[in-house]
Formats: sequence, C-alpha cells, structure tokens
Amino acid sequence: MGTPLGDLLQRERQKRQLTLRDVERKTGIHNAHLSQIEKGAITRPAPNILFTLAALYDLRYVQLMKLAGHFAGNGRNSSRRAVQGAALHALEELSPKEQRQVLDYMKGIVRERQSD
Repeated sequence: MGTPLGDLLQRERQKRQLTLRDVERKTGIHNAHLSQIEKGAITRPAPNILFTLAALYDLRYVQLMKLAGHFAGNGRNSSRRAVQGAALHALEELSPKEQRQVLDYMKGIVRERQSD
C-alpha cells in the first residue's frame, strides 16, 4: 500500500515512461530508495531528494514537502524555509569555488532589488 506522496511520484515517473533505474541515472538517487518511497516504506524522504524529484518531474517542491509531512503549515514562511533548506542541500554538492559563485550571484540579485 502506497502513500499519497509515493503514488504521485510513481504516477509521474510512469507518465514519463521512466524506470526506477532511469530515474537513478538522472538523479543519483538509488533505485531501491526510490522504490521504497513509491511503495510507502519511506514516508518522509529527505528534502534534497524531494527537491531533486520535483525538478525531474516538474512538480511543486512545496507540495512534495507537505505530502512528506515536513511541515504542516501552509503559510509563506513554511514554504520559504523548505526552499531554503533544499538550496542549502544543493550547495553541498558544489565545490567551494562554485558555492562562492552562487553566493555572489545571489548578493547581486539582492543589490538589484534594493536599488529598484
């Protein structure tokens, strides 16, 4: 018996005619882990995994976070924290030089907004 999250992820994968191994190749998430999420054995996958799957399946990250029970709130602050958490996980994958480039880019965006 699956969960709403697992069922959604399985439907989206099948809609794209992808196998679990295909998703593993595209995301680096082990196919056994993906299978456990889809079947409901893992009900609360890590935010970085949800972020990766949301990007692959073109789904709303916040929706996946809610389905996984990472936050119950439907306010803007909960959504913002969820996205920030995923961004921090994504930064871990980058080299120190790449991390500095991302942070410099973000600072530029903030400066532009403040000057408008």
